[in-house]
Amino acid sequence: MFDFLFGNSKLKTALRQGGVIIDLRSPRRFDEGHIPDAINIPVDRIPINLSRLKGMNIPIILCGDTDDITHARHQLQGHGVKEVHSGGSWTRLLRIVHSL
Repeated sequence: MFDFLFGNSKLKTALRQGGVIIDLRSPRRFDEGHIPDAINIPVDRIPINLSRLKGMNIPIILCGDTDDITHARHQLQGHGVKEVHSGGSWTRLLRIVHSL
């Protein structure tokens, strides 16, 4: 369930496959710093973006705080999005992106 417990290999694979990073933080926090090319969709906006996210058909990597990631992941998987990964904090995920 939590990719960060099992290393970074799943995240790296998802990123190499063209996975999209969804930053769940508020727009203000996103503007203070974010991963290049990440999409800012605050966790409370996930429901109105479900069709958009389902239509991507690529891995989705979530970053933000643990509760928001868990909530968004359940929503996405409950609506048929098959590959959803937890990337942890945006700074952690940024380090992984830079390691590719």
